[in-house]
Amino acid sequence: MFKNNADEALSAKIEYLKSTVKSIPDYPKPGILFRDVSSLCCDKKAFAMTIDLFFDIFKDQGIDKVVSAEARGFIFGAPLAARLNAGFVMVRKPGKLPREHVQERYDLEYGSNTLQMHTDAIQKGEKVLVLDDLLATGGTVDAMIKLIRQLGGEVCCVAFLIELVDLGGAARIQKDFGVKTVSLLEFPGH
Repeated sequence: MFKNNADEALSAKIEYLKSTVKSIPDYPKPGILFRDVSSLCCDKKAFAMTIDLFFDIFKDQGIDKVVSAEARGFIFGAPLAARLNAGFVMVRKPGKLPREHVQERYDLEYGSNTLQMHTDAIQKGEKVLVLDDLLATGGTVDAMIKLIRQLGGEVCCVAFLIELVDLGGAARIQKDFGVKTVSLLEFPGH
């Protein structure tokens, strides 16, 4: 009986979170249905619930570092790292990091870019959680996994607030990197 009540409570939380995400058609280009998490962040109940749900999933996994890419990944990664008593690593676009760094070029659904990480951000053997706001095809996460592994970190999981399930990013991450993915919310991909 308790399990059913717990499942119902979790389902209600997930539905509430989904209701706070706004869908913006034709942004940033025609044919894209953009899932805007800023509306979730404006809702104090939804934002706190998001961090709580991620914390419940990862609290017993011995995470040393949480790694997130700018800018929306920072919104969720920093508070989760604090709750997990882990370090927080910012992955930035070119020209933003003042110290020695490594970099990785990646492709997006509608373009390409480069991500950079300080060379001293991850120590060899550290257990790392990658956290981002949204998984589409997985290009950004590919780059982050490669950067972490280049520095000797162990990527234990990749987590997302939203997964666009039709785009196959989670299956590709598992196939290409052997890394498990966790997503709180699932939406169709466009």
